[in-house]
Amino acid sequence: MPKVLISDKLSPAAVEIFRRRGIEVDVKPGLSPADLRAIIGGYDGLAIRSATKVTRELLDAATNLKVVGRAGIGVDNVDVRSATTRGVVVMNTPLGNTITTAEHAIAMMFALARQIPEASASTKAGKWEKNRFMGVELTAKTLGLVGCGNIGSIVADRAVALKMKVVAYDPYLSEKRALELGVEKVELDDLLARADFITLHTPLTEATRNILSREALAKTRKGVRIINCARGGLVDEAALAEAIQSGHVAGAALDVFETEPATESPLFALDNVVCTPHLGAATAEAQENVALQVAEQMSDFLIAGAVTNAINMPSVSAEDAPRLKPYMTLCRQLGAFAGQLTQAKEGVIRRVTIEYEGQVATLNIRPLTAAVLAGLMSPLMEGINMVNASVAARDHGIDVAETVHDRPSEYQTLVRVTVETEGLSRTVAGTLFAGSRPRIVEIKGIRVEADFAPHMLYVTNQDKPGFIGRFGATLAGAGINIATFHLGRAEEGGDAICLVSVDEKVPEEVLAMVRTLPLVMQATTLAF
Repeated sequence: MPKVLISDKLSPAAVEIFRRRGIEVDVKPGLSPADLRAIIGGYDGLAIRSATKVTRELLDAATNLKVVGRAGIGVDNVDVRSATTRGVVVMNTPLGNTITTAEHAIAMMFALARQIPEASASTKAGKWEKNRFMGVELTAKTLGLVGCGNIGSIVADRAVALKMKVVAYDPYLSEKRALELGVEKVELDDLLARADFITLHTPLTEATRNILSREALAKTRKGVRIINCARGGLVDEAALAEAIQSGHVAGAALDVFETEPATESPLFALDNVVCTPHLGAATAEAQENVALQVAEQMSDFLIAGAVTNAINMPSVSAEDAPRLKPYMTLCRQLGAFAGQLTQAKEGVIRRVTIEYEGQVATLNIRPLTAAVLAGLMSPLMEGINMVNASVAARDHGIDVAETVHDRPSEYQTLVRVTVETEGLSRTVAGTLFAGSRPRIVEIKGIRVEADFAPHMLYVTNQDKPGFIGRFGATLAGAGINIATFHLGRAEEGGDAICLVSVDEKVPEEVLAMVRTLPLVMQATTLAF
């Protein structure tokens, strides 16, 4: 009988689902990391919310663990890479609390506009400071959305109903989708200059970290109000506090912080700041929804082998899993390759074409296409998996085309992915080596055969003498060991591609050195 540990507080209904499905379940919230490590080896599944930290050390002790189920969307508290390495599936519930989080952002905007927390505290203290709390209306104000995905689009819908003008910055928001939502798509600087309120709904990535930096805050209009119910680290909190104290920013409402639990912050001492302890998903309805969803998903996996809403594994039925698994791995990695290159170029994806040749053309390609899209968009958007990848592509106005070729192929099986952005088109193709090992065979029409690796470096260069020596010397000087080295070129003296795997992630400063080398046109790190 499979055995599941619930280490955070979940709805009792989730416990009943496990037991009804024939799964033994223990409920032990509040365990210390040491106590959790001591017992985790006896469990096949671990159901969590945000409190439990699934670290590499915990996974090392989890000798029987097969699945981690996160009741909610964010998996910041899970070491997904370590889980993947150890063969542990990580699941989330990406759509269970979107409405709740969006509503909290709207509530925080109201509270900030009308100074409700301060007015409540003053009144309860026996004061009647009617003239002190002069708020502002939301009607006719401009709301700036930074991120217009699942949650941001719901906020936009509510804001439009409140008669606000909504402008949105999202590189992956199409004009068509913006028109459907009734928002105006703008660049970030334009949003900063126009918005009366700014609300953040984007994942925390290297590209979005401190997106509201000191410099960005200086570009905002005087009297702007800032709301962050997305992720701590999107706003420079120290700079925000200074901007509020100077009077440039009228106030802020934050549900998330750079460090959590947040026990101190320069913002806490300011009157015109509303703070809540990461309550975005904290409603009875949302917690019930995500708890039931994660219990059903984990039960399906442990009993039937079905994978749903997986972060690190494509979703597939138990019957098709053995046959499709190597193909889905190939498709997801090809998509991730293209997605990381697109992210590096900051292009807006307009169209994705996936071609299937050889043996793969005889299979059910729907989960394979979903795997490509999940891999493609996961570097660009939060919470993307095989279940919601197609919906996300549609919502962002991405055309997806599938082509199945019955023509003979040079390879026993071949998948080719073409991604078109506003300014360019790139193609990557791959096959299965020895029937199960994914391999890249073509990039932008150039033959380059290479296995995928955890850490890779992609370089485009001019095919002229001197590049290989300078490139190798640069990595050697930085103490970076090359595991494999692959070259390809379109023609003698023309464009060339260098694809190498390395033993560790290439630091940003080393990548900058590579980009300055003669003959180098582009250099990007890749992770698989």
